[in-house]
Amino acid sequence: VQAMTVVTADGRIRRLGGRARKSSAGYDLVHLMIGSEGTLGIITDLTLRLYGIPEAIAAGVVAFSDMDRMVEAVTLAVQSEVPLARIELVDELAMTAINHFGGLERPAKPHLFLEFHGFAETISHDIRRFEEIAREFGGEAFEAETTTEGRNRLWHARHQLLHAARQLNPGRIGLITDVCVPISKLAESIRATRADLAESGIVSAVVGHVGDGNYHTTLWIEPGDEEGLRRARGVIERMAERAIAAGGTITGEHGIGLGKMALLAREHPDALPLMRAVKRALDPHGILNPGKVLPQG
Repeated sequence: VQAMTVVTADGRIRRLGGRARKSSAGYDLVHLMIGSEGTLGIITDLTLRLYGIPEAIAAGVVAFSDMDRMVEAVTLAVQSEVPLARIELVDELAMTAINHFGGLERPAKPHLFLEFHGFAETISHDIRRFEEIAREFGGEAFEAETTTEGRNRLWHARHQLLHAARQLNPGRIGLITDVCVPISKLAESIRATRADLAESGIVSAVVGHVGDGNYHTTLWIEPGDEEGLRRARGVIERMAERAIAAGGTITGEHGIGLGKMALLAREHPDALPLMRAVKRALDPHGILNPGKVLPQG
């Protein structure tokens, strides 16, 4: 986001940011508003920076027999600076749901979905380099496509995941959550979460933007099952606590909202008074998205 128009709690219309590619003039109010989840102002328009379409784009899919080895492969690829535009992880349960929903026959194993951007003469080298790394960690059935139709075919499976999960859990309610950890802690964090899910008896797959350590899970609960809801909330809380202990964050993308207010205080005990001070200064009567993000204190 380059700039925005925002309506503040006093009813004033304010223009923030500008068209310059970068600026160090004053506080970064644009990103303050973006990260406030509607509690500091109402954004009415945005000016976005556009990026050019790469000369060449390729997609890839590869299966692994072991989730830990898959994450280790991604870690090495990132540390080796293999230029990966997207790296999406799905576990074996998610892949099973995708196969069932889409009529596919991919192995019921953890998979990586990848995208490579660059120049035509270099992108094939990037693909080969990643394939070598994947094979070193047990990757199998690597498939790559460079045409638009081929890329869409490979990524279509990943894009159908939520619909596939709903089909396998008819009538259930999905509690969606995410955390983000340093990539060096990702395998350990996912392993602990999967063990916690298995012990809780809750059906849930793990997916993630594995290149930046952000992973998600949806916990499916029967409506009215208070005990199941209690166990699901316990899993979510422990995921967040492990993420904090690993030097990560309780949410990489989904935000705080209502469900993670208490956890925010655990992650940022020193910063929370500053957040409350900003809220009081910009919204003294608490009329913007009231009761969200900041715990009472």
